[in-house]
Amino acid sequence: MLVLVAPGQGAQKPGFLTPWLDLPGVSERLAWWSAVSGLDLIHYGTKADEEEIRDTAVAQPLLVAAGLVAAHALFAEGIEGATGLAELPNRIGAVAGHSVGEITAAAAAGVFTDEAAMVLVRRRGLAMAEAASRAETGMAAILGGEQDDVVAHLEKHGLTPANVNGAGQIVAAGTAEQLAALAEDKPEGVRRVVPLKVAGAFHTDHMAPAVATLETLVAGVPVADPRTAYVSNRDGGVVASGAEVVERLVAQVSNPVRWDLCMETFQRLGVTALIELAPGGTLTGIAKRALPGVTNLALKTPDDLDAARALIEEHAVPAVDTPAEEEPREA
Repeated sequence: MLVLVAPGQGAQKPGFLTPWLDLPGVSERLAWWSAVSGLDLIHYGTKADEEEIRDTAVAQPLLVAAGLVAAHALFAEGIEGATGLAELPNRIGAVAGHSVGEITAAAAAGVFTDEAAMVLVRRRGLAMAEAASRAETGMAAILGGEQDDVVAHLEKHGLTPANVNGAGQIVAAGTAEQLAALAEDKPEGVRRVVPLKVAGAFHTDHMAPAVATLETLVAGVPVADPRTAYVSNRDGGVVASGAEVVERLVAQVSNPVRWDLCMETFQRLGVTALIELAPGGTLTGIAKRALPGVTNLALKTPDDLDAARALIEEHAVPAVDTPAEEEPREA
């Protein structure tokens, strides 16, 4: 069974959209999404420097656009009988995204349209940037240590374990002062504390104003139930209702990302292979450590498409059926 995943903020790099523009229809698609979102995606994805694309309001739409471009390209040709993303449930057993990547995953699974995804992610980025501007906050990756010990240590400093990624990686979020104190007082067994290139303490109470903004916006978004198993960041639960997917997407802005529980769900569903949409690399890196025996592929450029399609042909099964009575697990 194959899982399709989409990365979150921090995966972007200057010029990372450039090679995708060589594919037929990509420039036109990005131009349309630029008009819909009010952001020049082609400029920011090809010419902008690292500092420009670090801006939350820019980075998030860029990442969703790149993931969807890669998803459309993956199913556009090269697979017998493929009919675009409508083919996804016949090939992909489950989808998931890390943080803003959940919007990419939801659109790929048919919960809402690409256009709705671009409007939602643009508003999400703007709202989170606004919330982040109210105080000097940030995030730092903690590498190594026992999870329970690290979480307890973060709480001592008033920090939130904003991303619990598994494979010995937790991301702390909080004020600049709290993060500075953490750097001086690392948890036992931790190898490094690495500041992340993000503009605020995402997935914490600092983002509450952004949640309120998005709750108003999504009330009018047409949604459908996902066409394949959708694995949620909240608790690793499989969500079958499109309305619930959207509710979780909004609440997730101020709640921790439990990628560790998502990977546990992949294992329970029988994952044998995992493809990470562009700009791939982060989640496959985690999976190599946390999911031994699972074949991983990062879809970084169009040069990776043939290998990704071959992996789909080898591991494809129809969308996973999950028991209706299955309850989400406690985080």
